[in-house]
Amino acid sequence: MTAPLLEVAGLTVSFPTRDGLHPVVRDVSFTVGREKVGIVGESGSGKSMTARAILDLVPPPGRVSAARLAFAGQDLRSMPTRERAKLRGKRISMILQDPRHALNPVMTIGAQLAETFRLHKGANGRQARERSLQALNAVHIRDPARVVDLYPHEISGGMGQRVMIAMMLAPDPELLLADEPTSALDATVEAGILETLDELVTARGMGLVLVSHDLDLVSAFCDRVLVFYAGRIVEELDARNLRAAQHPYTQGLMACVPRLGQRRTELPVLRRDASWAR
Repeated sequence: MTAPLLEVAGLTVSFPTRDGLHPVVRDVSFTVGREKVGIVGESGSGKSMTARAILDLVPPPGRVSAARLAFAGQDLRSMPTRERAKLRGKRISMILQDPRHALNPVMTIGAQLAETFRLHKGANGRQARERSLQALNAVHIRDPARVVDLYPHEISGGMGQRVMIAMMLAPDPELLLADEPTSALDATVEAGILETLDELVTARGMGLVLVSHDLDLVSAFCDRVLVFYAGRIVEELDARNLRAAQHPYTQGLMACVPRLGQRRTELPVLRRDASWAR
């Protein structure tokens, strides 16, 4: 059996409060191989914080602890900060939720892509520009020669997200963490972004962790799904079996998804139980 790319065991993320440390991610354990794993749940359930903890991006005064946190067999907990920084971006990349905040507003698209190729691939100026054009073309951006000279405020949200995907895939990472990569896009643009992402991830044999609120998207796009509630994983199942979920919280999430042709007398309300978070 092939060893997983990512191993997470007993991951906890806490923040200090007046009453002591408050955990926002509680004893989370899972693995990711060369597959597409979806993480779903309400806002505040710990999805994004889990992804950030893996990349050592939890802002202070947050505290991260884990029984095991390893990538490709390497223990991330004991890895020196400088070595972990080298791993981040080169072998593990993360697509952030809003490209308007993730992209540098005072640098052109081409300059930001070229910087990635120079840093991770040792490319010179000409090589970096050529590879930047190839990267934009790979994510299906029309007229990349024009786009490389534009600033982030001059492109649409959908194009900005494609640029982010191109930038994160530029170093040829083995694992990609995507935090709500299509949440601000309309359905047509979203479909195109996901098709491109699926095409690139599959072709490169990567692992993907997709954080999303969209259960239908995750069930169609991913192989496995982890359902988060109050910082814990309450259910794990094959994506194709999402509609057959057994946990009442997952069933409640599915019931809240509107369906064409389905008439409802009242809007469903999620039921919550404090015991689910223990």
